Amino acid sequence: MPSQSRGQREQSRTRAVKLDARQREIRLSTPYRLDLTVSVLRRLSTNLVDVIAPTGEYYRVLDGLARGDTTPVVAHVRQSRADRLVVRLEGGDHGRAETDRAIALLRRSLGVDRELAHFDRAAAAIPWLAPLALRMRGVKPPRYQSLWEACVNSIVFQQVSLLAASAIMGRLITAVTEPLESAGVRLHPFPTIHQFLATSHDALRAAGLSESKLGTLGRVAEAIAEGALDERALEELPSDAAADRLREIKGIGPWTAALVLLRGLGRLDVFPANDTSVARNLAMVSGSAEPDVDAALKALEPQQGMLYYHLLLGRLESRGALGEPSGASVV
Repeated sequence: MPSQSRGQREQSRTRAVKLDARQREIRLSTPYRLDLTVSVLRRLSTNLVDVIAPTGEYYRVLDGLARGDTTPVVAHVRQSRADRLVVRLEGGDHGRAETDRAIALLRRSLGVDRELAHFDRAAAAIPWLAPLALRMRGVKPPRYQSLWEACVNSIVFQQVSLLAASAIMGRLITAVTEPLESAGVRLHPFPTIHQFLATSHDALRAAGLSESKLGTLGRVAEAIAEGALDERALEELPSDAAADRLREIKGIGPWTAALVLLRGLGRLDVFPANDTSVARNLAMVSGSAEPDVDAALKALEPQQGMLYYHLLLGRLESRGALGEPSGASVV
């Protein structure tokens, strides 16, 4: 028998999730735009976990909801009205408790309850930021579904370009997890700590992870698994103290800690400084203006983290990549 290609092997082990669905509505704090919020969450259309279908729906395998032998829980989310999301859930045990947990997780991860009136007012008074903020009105701060996911993303994206880090993340995910299919769309769950630790270092290195990043990821995995690094405990700390706690782990510096707080804990009072992509995006957004970034951050406090998201959206907008279906090419 002829050997299978990688694509054929992946197709053969793709599971289909085709069970009776549950549907719920989520009321929104307006203005809200799902397309912009998911664009910030996934960064690029090559993201295998946070998927935008050709229909514009957002698909995601939800973390930690499946129990025992139940199939993974997949959420399909669409914005039906300015103040409403419609969520359809597939898989899992179909129990009410599981459904309630899924909705709570989506509310948090999609930032539906976050109020950004202060940022909107402050941004409107900053000449170089105001036009972008107006075009992106309705984006809400997303949040990764677990501290582990936030740490992995932040570490993988250290000191490499957005495109390179996204490619590494894609290879890491395909090396560790199996794809599944929902309504004809292929997506991957985010790797669990157990799956990561059970994967050989050779496979992880082949994905593009350096020895340094592998070491940091291993230390984070062990700290979370053993309870030494706990999301609830971090939640109770002010941002400075939470950043200090994260930095106790070798390999996590100020930038990584800030990104974990912003993307993982929803802390808008942090801004990942010394980021080369931020500098490039600032130059693109401000044009010929000479932005006083320190003054802008001061004016935006305590929601200065939204500037980080707006700069990313500005870059995606310049590429025509806002809300584009997953798998689209990025230039």
